[in-house]
Amino acid sequence: MVVTIAVWFLATGLVAWLDNLERRTFPRSLALAGIAGIGGLIAILATAQSVSVFAVYAGFIGALMVWAWHEISFLTGAVAGPRRTLCPAEATGWERFNAATATIIHHEIALAVTAVLLIALTWNAPNQIGAMVFSLLLVLRLSTKINIYLGVPNMSTDILPAHLHYLTSYFGPNHLTATLLATIGATLALAAWLGSAALGSVAGSADAVGASLLFAFAALGVLEHLFLALPFRDGALWGWALPRRQHLGSQ
Repeated sequence: MVVTIAVWFLATGLVAWLDNLERRTFPRSLALAGIAGIGGLIAILATAQSVSVFAVYAGFIGALMVWAWHEISFLTGAVAGPRRTLCPAEATGWERFNAATATIIHHEIALAVTAVLLIALTWNAPNQIGAMVFSLLLVLRLSTKINIYLGVPNMSTDILPAHLHYLTSYFGPNHLTATLLATIGATLALAAWLGSAALGSVAGSADAVGASLLFAFAALGVLEHLFLALPFRDGALWGWALPRRQHLGSQ
């Protein structure tokens, strides 16, 4: 679990740092992210037939590399959606939902296609950790986006690059919803189930490592949703990764 948290923390910080650099650096970041993403896919496929602990970790890292590729593509604005403007002030209901969806639909389709691809390529393989990790990240992130759209008590935008600031106009009002409470409960239940699976596996085995990695991400998902309800700013965790943005903001 310590490995998972450390990798998540560093990877998120790296993505935040790259996406808050000057826009002229984005082509280079996208190229490097693409290379990393392809490397991650190769790692997932190369270890899918192995049930060793090393193979599980390799598949896990590979899934994070593919995920980071998508995150950098989105946060640089390369793959987001056809709508890049503020939400109309008068938009409500279905009109507002359509407008909000149009800001991120290309990114969501890319994530869904990748998840289906990973599941299909590793179907019936003994080591499916790569597809599982990516799919879990997709579900947790989609849940977070839905809650933000409906409105949450605390929405920190410290990591969001300036060129994507228009997305904040699609955020819901600052209030606690039943959806957020239900989501926190569901992620807690998922984390408890995965934790039970990890404890029920043979210590040190590939099954135990895989279940522990999934449990750690589910637990981080619980934490991410709790942050939406509590007065906590993500800049407190990743402020070290945003020096360029802070510098530009001070000019």
